[in-house]
Amino acid sequence: MSTVASPRQAGALYWPVQLRRNAGVRGLFAVVMAFLVAYGFLFPGLLTASGFAKFTQSWFPLALVAMAQAILMLTGGISLAIGAMVSLGAVIAATTMTGPLGVAGGAAAVALTGIGIGGATGFIVVKLRLPAIVVTLAGSFIIGGAALLILPRPGGAIPEWLSDLLAGNTPAAFVLLMLIVLLWKLYLATPLGLSLYAAGENPVGAYRSGVPVDGARVAAYAISGLLCTGAGLFVAAQTGSGDPVIGTAFTLNSIAAAVLGGIGFLGGQGTMRGALAGSVLLSLMISVMFFLGFTPVAQYVAQGLIIIGAVAIPQFRKVQQ
Repeated sequence: MSTVASPRQAGALYWPVQLRRNAGVRGLFAVVMAFLVAYGFLFPGLLTASGFAKFTQSWFPLALVAMAQAILMLTGGISLAIGAMVSLGAVIAATTMTGPLGVAGGAAAVALTGIGIGGATGFIVVKLRLPAIVVTLAGSFIIGGAALLILPRPGGAIPEWLSDLLAGNTPAAFVLLMLIVLLWKLYLATPLGLSLYAAGENPVGAYRSGVPVDGARVAAYAISGLLCTGAGLFVAAQTGSGDPVIGTAFTLNSIAAAVLGGIGFLGGQGTMRGALAGSVLLSLMISVMFFLGFTPVAQYVAQGLIIIGAVAIPQFRKVQQ
């Protein structure tokens, strides 16, 4: 008797798994839509081409770091070095793109730095069996120090045409995000992508089944690093220069966006579309509270309460069941 599952059997397994992974996402999408309506009411210009472009530009870096954090959390890891990686990407872009390397060489340097540091971090976590939170915390100091060595104070420059392209009145950020989402879907169809959830949900069982758990986790850190330095490049394009501490807020915001999107801390739970929804919700929360006149302190308190609620409600439902 054949042990290979038929297409009908595979389909019967696929949808229950997807439903479990998407638990709570439908409610999240409803909340996001409510905030979008509120934001559109407070800022009618959102419905114009220029307003949509500006909104996606403000959201895009947070979306990238949310994806960067989510891919690690799906494998059971976490990173406290995301903000430092964003800053490093920004200063590398600002110090290379107007020099001999040009835009192409500067972008390649940013990408290779992200992949290299991310891959090295993943190798240390996976092969040396060290806690990811400890390794990335130490890494954040090293990476942040490297950013300060490259650019001790805000400076450097991004070519004006590139800033206009990425941070002008065109929806370039939205197009880039859709391209990244497409690449993510293609990645999930590869052996490493297929191993991603198994590496976080049941790493021992997956390893015994022949799944390349270690490779999937190292690749996740490498991709995460690429997304972070890419976010730094975009932030530098927005400001027109580099800042060695500009990414500081992104570390906690990336965790908040991922948690709001239903990504579990123990691995194997949640989806990338949930993380993206969490990032847009967090971005909308900040914007709506600004328009309502919330003080910065009140904004932080409100964000904290909403995040606690996002984590506590699913757990409360489990207890009730």
